[in-house]
Amino acid sequence: MCRLVLIIILSLMAPMMAKADRIKDLASVAGVRSNPLVGYGLVVGLAGTGDGGSTLTQQSMQSIISRLGLETDAGGLDAKNAAAVMVTAEMSPFLKPGQKMDITVSTAGKAKSLKGGTLLMTPLMGADGEVYAIAQGNLVVGGLGVEAGDGSSVMVNIPTVGRIPGGATIERLVETPFLESEYFVLNLHRNDFSTSNRMAEAINGMFGGGVALPLDGTSVRVRAPADPGQRVSFMGMLESIEVEPAEAPAKIIVNSRTGTVVISGDVRVSPAAVTHGSLTVRVNEKLNVDQGGATVVANGGQNGAQVVVPGGNPVVTPNSQIDVQQDPARAFLFDPGVSLSSLVDAINAVGASPADLVAILEALNSAGALRAELIII
Repeated sequence: MCRLVLIIILSLMAPMMAKADRIKDLASVAGVRSNPLVGYGLVVGLAGTGDGGSTLTQQSMQSIISRLGLETDAGGLDAKNAAAVMVTAEMSPFLKPGQKMDITVSTAGKAKSLKGGTLLMTPLMGADGEVYAIAQGNLVVGGLGVEAGDGSSVMVNIPTVGRIPGGATIERLVETPFLESEYFVLNLHRNDFSTSNRMAEAINGMFGGGVALPLDGTSVRVRAPADPGQRVSFMGMLESIEVEPAEAPAKIIVNSRTGTVVISGDVRVSPAAVTHGSLTVRVNEKLNVDQGGATVVANGGQNGAQVVVPGGNPVVTPNSQIDVQQDPARAFLFDPGVSLSSLVDAINAVGASPADLVAILEALNSAGALRAELIII
């Protein structure tokens, strides 16, 4: 009976326990990464939404036509149906020659829309200046732009940027140390010595002692199998190992532009007292206007007629009312090691605005009572 009760208690506590993360979610393998590629190209086939009389586009058209064996003058070319574009792509690791990847095409000139255009053959280069892929194909543009004769226009999304799924063909392989290196190096996404040590212990617990060695708070070195055919399966098992990451450092992030305040769960405050109050001054200005009524004088004219004497100029008398209201200052006291929930509840209890909250946190930090790093972005 006691054993059954213990099993029930443990089953109820299981969802409350911290869930460990896989190594593939905590770290990346050094040298196994994507590589950015960029190229300059020409899009043709536009419905009059191209660069028009752009010199750059005209010269690009002349260069392409000359490579095809024709001679022409750049000044005689009209680029209203063509556009100069920049082509960008991210080359994933281990892509081989002949494989495809997606590309993004963006206007570089005066073109208003790339809808219906075709990208001509464009070499894509890496940071070393070498060509790693060739791009070409029909663009997919999700934006729409319409302009009327009176100058009014309507634009939906961005018509000057398009994509070509599988629009680039890999021509060169990017060398990686995955098959030749003696060790794999796992780089943590977040620098933490405790997490680095726990990761090494979890790997050694799976494959045996001495396989993994924590180098610092960011990197863990793992001995790779000597047989290249076993490295893929080894990496698959390695990435599936679960590690419980260490708790993040206590930080308070304040966005001074938006008033957003993010407080981590480990923020604590040493003994401190905070007073928060407000002073409200209201000035109500009123003007009393006295026109000065007309006066009737009897027998003031000929034949006993009454004479009306107009009044004087209007008299303006200011009537100002000043009301000063000061709310009673409300104070709250922090006990030693107060937690985040108590901190937030106490600040909310005094009705503090985001600006007041930032001021209180800065004051606590200046007083040395805030056991957290205060970061203003």
